[in-house]
Amino acid sequence: MRSIWNGAISFGLVSIPIKLFNATESHAISFRQIHTEDNGRIRYRKVCEVEDREVSQSEIGKAYEDADGTIVPITDEDLSHLPIPTARTIEIVAFVPTDKIDPLQMGAAYYLAAGGAPAAKPYTLLREALKRSNKVAIAKFALRGRERLGMLRVVGDAIAMHALLWPDEVRAPEGVAPDVDVKIRDKELDLADALMDTLGEVEMADLHDEYREALEEVVAAKAAGETPPQAPEPATGGKVLDLMAALENSVRAARESREPAGEAEVRPLPDRRSTPKETDTKKSTSTAKKTTAKKAPARKSTSKSTEGAKKSTAKSATAKSGTANSGTAKKTAAKKTASRKRSA
Repeated sequence: MRSIWNGAISFGLVSIPIKLFNATESHAISFRQIHTEDNGRIRYRKVCEVEDREVSQSEIGKAYEDADGTIVPITDEDLSHLPIPTARTIEIVAFVPTDKIDPLQMGAAYYLAAGGAPAAKPYTLLREALKRSNKVAIAKFALRGRERLGMLRVVGDAIAMHALLWPDEVRAPEGVAPDVDVKIRDKELDLADALMDTLGEVEMADLHDEYREALEEVVAAKAAGETPPQAPEPATGGKVLDLMAALENSVRAARESREPAGEAEVRPLPDRRSTPKETDTKKSTSTAKKTTAKKAPARKSTSKSTEGAKKSTAKSATAKSGTANSGTAKKTAAKKTASRKRSA
């Protein structure tokens, strides 16, 4: 990083040499104005209205235009004698809690670096004092030709400074809030709280400029002679008439978006006695039993006839076996009698 300002922090009787660095940078894509017929650059030229000719930068000065149109020239010599004690000094004037600073006042951010080894100890002293007090330092400093208000706070191991608007530069929100009497119900507040809890927190480092990324794709495609990608048409929603329904749908959509994609959701086993599906299953089972019961007589008659046939077959087989056995027994007895007679 390149320093944009060199000076010192005035901390009571302590002076801390520092260098000022921009803490932010813009990644916005800038465009040039061109002549659409031949792509020629369109430039702004500084022309003197009196002489009707273009003038160089060295011929341009400052002036104040009065309400009646009178031009009052102001030279650099005039500005050099202004009583600005903060021309090269960041003068700390107070230490206040962070919540005393209105975010509307906050502007550009800068990093303050110690200006050399001798400044390391007082720089560290100020940093640690700010940490322990849980306060921020309010300071005055001059930059780009005007005196400004700043807020010093600790960021990591460094001291950062936010440029602040002067209190009289912040407008009061008059006429901005609704001028009608609106009543909010407790249920609506509960749903709003549920939506806030569902959306939860976010890592600021995960946020990025999707518009700039899409714009870069368009520029790359045009440079390669390709057709720029087309964005999908945004969903057109109807006019929301029911605030409660809108809140409920928002909570539902937020919960669905927070569920991890591609992962099975573990849910407790449902109670079979109270589950509608189980009731339907029981109904279908009982219906099937009734249907089976109605069809049972035909099956019983069939089974009875089958059983009767089996019994009759078994009886006949038994009778046959009994007859055969009796006949065999008679033959055996006759043979034994004959053999006895012969032996006698």
